[in-house]
Formats: sequence, C-alpha cells, structure tokens
Amino acid sequence: MTDLAPVAAVVVLAAGGGTRMKSKKAKVLHEVAGKSMLSYAVSAASALVPDHLVVVVGHLRDQVEAELERLDESVTSQVQEEQRGTGHAVWCGLRGLEDLEGDVVVTYADVPMLTGDTLRQLVAVHRAKGNAITVMTANVTDPTGYGRILRDGDQVRGIVEHKDATDEQLAIREINSGIYVFDAATLRAGLDNLSTDNAQGELYLTDVLTHAGANGGQVGAYVTDDLWQTEGVNDRIQLARMNAEMNRRILDEWMRQGVTIVDPTSTWIDVDVDLAPDVLLHPGTILQGATTIGEGAIIGPSTTLMDVEVGAGAEVIRTHGSFAVIGEGASVGPFSYLRPGTELGAGGKIGAFVETKNAKIAEGAKVPHLTYCGDAVIDEGANIGAGTIFANYDGQRKATSHVGRNAFVGSNSVIVSPVDIGPGAFVAAGSAVTEDVPAGALAVARGRQHNSEGWAARRRPDSKWDKAAAAHDGSIHPKVAASREN
Repeated sequence: MTDLAPVAAVVVLAAGGGTRMKSKKAKVLHEVAGKSMLSYAVSAASALVPDHLVVVVGHLRDQVEAELERLDESVTSQVQEEQRGTGHAVWCGLRGLEDLEGDVVVTYADVPMLTGDTLRQLVAVHRAKGNAITVMTANVTDPTGYGRILRDGDQVRGIVEHKDATDEQLAIREINSGIYVFDAATLRAGLDNLSTDNAQGELYLTDVLTHAGANGGQVGAYVTDDLWQTEGVNDRIQLARMNAEMNRRILDEWMRQGVTIVDPTSTWIDVDVDLAPDVLLHPGTILQGATTIGEGAIIGPSTTLMDVEVGAGAEVIRTHGSFAVIGEGASVGPFSYLRPGTELGAGGKIGAFVETKNAKIAEGAKVPHLTYCGDAVIDEGANIGAGTIFANYDGQRKATSHVGRNAFVGSNSVIVSPVDIGPGAFVAAGSAVTEDVPAGALAVARGRQHNSEGWAARRRPDSKWDKAAAAHDGSIHPKVAASREN
C-alpha cells in the first residue's frame, strides 16, 4: 500500500465491564497467542501513526492503564465513569480534543485479530471515496446479535441494532463491525445530537451515521472478507475460539516458511515466537513468549518453552523450560526442568529428570541424570554424575559452586555451595563436598565402608538371603572384574 498520511486520532474503546468473562482481570487483558487483546488493539492503531491515540477506560481501569503504560507510554487514556453506550464512550475519548480536525478512527480493545494493514485500507477507502463516515462491515451466515447495515446502493443510510430491528431488517446479513473512520466535524455534530430513544436506553454511536446522512454527509462501507477481524471476545468460549483461530494462522504461516509441525492440532505457538527453517516440532509442543528456535532444531514431543533461546541443531524432548538458553547441537531431556538463568553451551547435555536454575553449563559439559543443578558454573567438558545435588541454599542465602574444565563428579554426590572444584579434579561417588577440591585431585568425602561377614547366616538363618550366600562360590562377577582391570 502507498504511504498514508497520519490520522488525527484513534479512539480505542476499552471501558466495558466484561461481565461474561467472570474474571477479576479486565476483559481486554486476557491473552490471545501470548499477548493481551489490548496490545493488539494498540498495535493496530499505532499503524495509522495518529496524532492522538486514546484508550477509553472504565471497568478495572487501574489494570488497563498499567498495561497501557507497559505497552506504550505515548498512549493517553480517558475515563468513562458510567457505561452509557458506545456513543458516550467515544464522546469521553474525545474529551479535550474538541478542536480536532481530520480523520478519527474508532476501534475496540476486544477485537484482537484486527490488523494495522486493515485499518490502513479502511482509511484509504474513506479518503478515496470522500466519505464523511466509513464503516467496516462483513457479510456473515448468521448475523444474530449484530447491528445490520441499511443500504441505499453504495451508500449506508443507517445501522440498526439487533434488538431494535424489524423482521425484514433481521434478514440482512451485512453486519456492523463497530469500526469506523469519521470526519472529525461530522463526528462531533453527530455526538451532540445523540439520544437514548432505543431499546437499550443508550447513546448509540451508530446513530451518528443516521445524523450524517440526514445532513447530506456521504456514508460508505468497507467490506472485509476476513470475518475474524470483526470478531470481538465477550466470554471465555469466544476467547478459546479466537485463540484456536489465531494459532491456526500462526502455524500455517510457519509451515509455509519451512517449519515441520507434525501435529498442528496439539501444537501451540505464540505470536512473538521466532522459528528458523527446518525446525521440527513434535506433538504436544507449546512455544510461548519470545522463544526462538534455530535452524534444524528438534522440539518435543510434550515440550513447553517460554522465552527460551534454542540453538541450531539442538534437541529438546519432553522438557519444561523458561528464560533459558540452549546452545547449538545441545541435548535436553527427557523430563528436564530448565528454570530461569539456565545456559547450556554448544554440544552440552541436560538429561533425564534434571532440574537446573541459574546454571551456566559450558560447551560439551554434561548433566545427564537425576540432578539438581542450581546456582552452578560448570566448565567445558565437565561431567556431573547421576543423583548429584548442588546444595545451593542454607536457609538464608543462595551460594554458587564451580566445577572446572573436564572435572568429574561421581554419582550421588552433594556439592555444598560455595565450593570450587578445580579443572581435571574428581569427586568420588557418594561424597558430600564441603571444601574446595584442587585441580587434578580426588576428593573422597564419605564414611569408610564396613562389611559384617556372615550377617545373613547369623540374623536370617535358612532365609533366601542365607541360602543365596551359601550357594555362592566367592567369585566376583566377570564384568566387575573387567572394570577393575580397566
């Protein structure tokens, strides 16, 4: 589309009570594909580069205003204290902008699939036709509940709300989206002449169109063929449907860009996720937030990643991770839990039933099995044996331990932080390490083994244990013997 001059204002209506959501959270803050519905509305409005971007708030306005501040500090808000209809809401939004000239766009904060491109097309049509008002419409199979478009050829002569419509008008399938472009002077004049003479006893914004037409203003329509861009969300059923449709579109677009999604029906991807070509997503994969996946990586099955960076060629299986980094060619899972601050280097491994937190695991290092690795720095090539625990919390403070390059920590060890295990050092299996281990040293921190010979015969005579011992010829298993020789 060619360059479009900025509009004078965009008014986003977000004051409704949202009672059908039955939520302590403002309706417009409920999320679609990982972002609040309000954020989509602000993003679409911003595409018009308005001189003024105003959001009309009301119900739970503290929550809504906090989200607006997070999204865009340049957005202003106006309060609608009483819910007196859409016309009153727009009047509130224009408070302080009485001298406004140019185009004023009105949208809603609960229509998350409306795009900036569509709004730009709407404004372009409005200007090209020289309209005083242009309404965005759609033709639907079941128009129940929607306002109907009353036409006279190409001109719109009015909009009638469902509850006020005659039987003949109820048969009309062209519906009002509630999204408009107004000439500012036409809008002001129409708002000044609104009345509550209708079934709801409210000030309808739609009556501005009737007033404009009666006073010689040209009212036109922009018909969209994407009904979803007119769909609002009023309850959790509609929210679920909106999420499903948004997710379907996101998945389709990634598959067009070279991502393999084995089962789209069980895969969910947020709108801000970024995927490289030849990524493979197995069933049950959920990618959230600002997660990025490098070329050729394999994710899933049954994996959830939020704000995780995955390098090219990495493999992440049956894992839950958040705010973590996984290097190129690394391996994670199955059944791993990567908590914030986890960084796994290229070719590294975090294996089955391992939990990590604030752990820097360098290139080629391995934490393969049944380990808690919290507040740890593990250098290149180090190996952490099965069942190891980094005891990083003493009840008052967290402390960090370091395992040096190519060091080896034996199974079932406890590293009592803060300790430093030097490069090339060994920790014997079953040790509780409380002091630093010098480079190349072997640390043994466990009680000496004592064997009570003949205990089974004395304490369990004629038992299965006694009989097994009596039948034994005293030899050592050949595999154990071979391991000792090696």
